[in-house]
Amino acid sequence: MKTNNLNILLPTDFSDNAWNAAVYALKLYEEFKCTFYFLHSTKIAAMPTTVRSSKLSDTVNSAAKKELLELKELANVSNPNLNHSYEIIVSPVGIKDAIETTIKKHNINLVVMGTKGATGAKELLFGSNTVSIIKKMRLAPILVVPEDYDFVVPRQIAFPTDFNRVYTHIEINALINLAIIHGSKIRIVHVNKEKKLSTVQEQNKATLNDSLKEYDHTFHWMPDYTKIANAIYDYVEELDIDILAMVNYKHSIIEDLVHEPVISKIGYHLKIPFLVIPV
Repeated sequence: MKTNNLNILLPTDFSDNAWNAAVYALKLYEEFKCTFYFLHSTKIAAMPTTVRSSKLSDTVNSAAKKELLELKELANVSNPNLNHSYEIIVSPVGIKDAIETTIKKHNINLVVMGTKGATGAKELLFGSNTVSIIKKMRLAPILVVPEDYDFVVPRQIAFPTDFNRVYTHIEINALINLAIIHGSKIRIVHVNKEKKLSTVQEQNKATLNDSLKEYDHTFHWMPDYTKIANAIYDYVEELDIDILAMVNYKHSIIEDLVHEPVISKIGYHLKIPFLVIPV
């Protein structure tokens, strides 16, 4: 992702929440040469594509294309930036498959989505589509933007880790890229409860420290919490963190965060963008 030419995917259901996430992306990468792809899935969950009539499909696709063109024009007018160009994509498949296909076809560097699902349930941190995509996506980083979040320059990025896995420079490029763009400070947060790191953890910590040696970064240790999610939330609040970034791998912290009981526990209190880095 460390490049001056970014391809950024903006899935949209034409909601205010989706547009707000798009605006955040436009401002976040204001100084970068980017192509933004507005993607809309026309698949209706209750109606398989094979059941639709040709006339209905044509009507739905035509309406979606019209709205996407209007969205493209709105982006051009509200964000007159010569660094940015826009493309539109209408897909007949489900949103997850549509995202994966687009990532592969257009070499997407980052997916930017809103958090709120169709249910609008205030107790949920993520919408159901977003949860599914976060859990399964392995092709590109995802930046999840909270509902009604107003852009602020990300001066501080929190990166929680248990040091149980070594991160390669390629894997954390998405994190490094943001730090480069805005001169952000990376706050590495240790989330395990043990009093002393194991030999493997110490080695992984040293490797991460070396990978980030050219960037402003510090290590922080959280107190013993019953719920890791609560500790992360408190840390974000206390240090005025602007973006929370995590690597998503099997048995990672993210598996706890996107688990429904944890989401219900910390709810919509996490009010900053969430960068999910797949490995």
